[in-house]
Amino acid sequence: MRPLKIITRDATTGPVLEIIGDLDYSNATELRELVTTLALQPGQRLVLDLAGMEFCDSSGITALIAARHHADAAQADMALTAVPSHILRVLNIVGLDQIFSLCPDGDSGTATRS
Repeated sequence: MRPLKIITRDATTGPVLEIIGDLDYSNATELRELVTTLALQPGQRLVLDLAGMEFCDSSGITALIAARHHADAAQADMALTAVPSHILRVLNIVGLDQIFSLCPDGDSGTATRS
């Protein structure tokens, strides 16, 4: 098991959370709690950069969905960026690729929409 590390930074479009390591039953609450502290504004975009994510179980997926609900409640957008292929496969299987905005890299996730 690889420890979870979450790096928070701001982009012009809103907050970016870089998720590194394993997002699983032992630490998914860390992401859920952190997301609830974000003061999102309507029209902003919450970006979860998953380039460093190595593993995600059902608790991790639930935390991603909770982040989406937090963004929706704030009338903000949310995107997952740089999703590793093994995580993308899981999202495809459970149909969450239809729910989340997926961007190939962090730059496209934080690009200003016109």
